[in-house]
Amino acid sequence: MKEKYYSPIFRGDSFHCPHCGVYAHQEWFELGAGSSQGRFYRSEYAIEDFSASRCIHCGKFSIWEREKMIYPAGSGPLPSENMPEEVKKDFEEARSIVNASPKGAAALLRLALQKLVKQLGGKGENLNNDIANLVKKGLPEHIQQALDSVRVIGNNAVHPLGRIDLQDNKETAIALFELLNLIVEVMITQPKKIEEIYQKLPQEAREAIKKEIVNKGKSSKEG
Repeated sequence: MKEKYYSPIFRGDSFHCPHCGVYAHQEWFELGAGSSQGRFYRSEYAIEDFSASRCIHCGKFSIWEREKMIYPAGSGPLPSENMPEEVKKDFEEARSIVNASPKGAAALLRLALQKLVKQLGGKGENLNNDIANLVKKGLPEHIQQALDSVRVIGNNAVHPLGRIDLQDNKETAIALFELLNLIVEVMITQPKKIEEIYQKLPQEAREAIKKEIVNKGKSSKEG
């Protein structure tokens, strides 16, 4: 599972970098304006209300106006490596607007969630039912409970965008980013890793595992 995400925060000592996505220490600088002559630069004016943070991991800068990050425009957890492309497009678009419009980002993430559960075998008619079916297939029940807590599923979940709750804020959007990544991790990434490990086993070992599974199935039916 991915680590907890920490949003960029003004004057924060450490947070997840909006450029590289790594949780790293941040250096802070006041911005200034000046002039250059040849190889020499002379700072003459401080740019009031503007500052910059620099990620120790990737070295890239983020620009802040007072307590608001204005560059880069997007933030939020990066999408899981194995997220389906159709879902990832909505995820990335939500990242690009989450600072300016948390409600818009939450709406896009609900659409991405609906697309994801449909690709995982859901009918796409009722998000509540689709998530419940994923729980039966192995999705941890606490993820369903978390979805409930951010008002993702409910009577209005039949609509593609769910509902935009008046209380939607950046915290809600961040929770949805994380939940989408968690579902991809449990339902796509982990089974993929298990299959890769299984395929590396000798043929004899794979055949023995298959027989054992069949025998266990017969025993459970007889019991």
